[in-house]
Amino acid sequence: METYYILDASAFINGFQLETKNNLTVPEITAEIKDFESRLKFDAAIEDGKLVIQDVESKYIKELNQIISKSGDSLRLSGPDKKLIALALMIKDENKNIKVISDDYSIQNVLKIIGIPYSGVITDGIKGVYNWKKVCEGCKKEYPDDYPFDDCEICGSNLFKKRIKL
Repeated sequence: METYYILDASAFINGFQLETKNNLTVPEITAEIKDFESRLKFDAAIEDGKLVIQDVESKYIKELNQIISKSGDSLRLSGPDKKLIALALMIKDENKNIKVISDDYSIQNVLKIIGIPYSGVITDGIKGVYNWKKVCEGCKKEYPDDYPFDDCEICGSNLFKKRIKL
């Protein structure tokens, strides 16, 4: 079965070789590719028909948001990151063999949770699955990831994101 590659900006920035025409990404990734050389590779891949820019149905973004609200990864993923993972869910739903190419550990963490294969270009990838919590620096009170403030309601100290291994 053919493999479809879903490419993060790091795939272009770190030199992933596009060997087939089964390469996909989301429109938002375009803005993340800023350096000249990576931009040339990206544009050439589109011109050569080796890269398809694909938008994502909203139901997959909703499905992803439910998954990451439980793991705490919503604290760490950018909008383009979420779209990319949602694209992976959508392509998986089409019963296609997929692999996400990304050196982003937060993306890899979510992919590991939902069982979608991934690999990095210049990194080996994550070994374990992690959750994230908002924690007060002062009194150590834990907050839900949708807590809207950057400081503690009890002692006023800053909140930070703490990694918790599962």
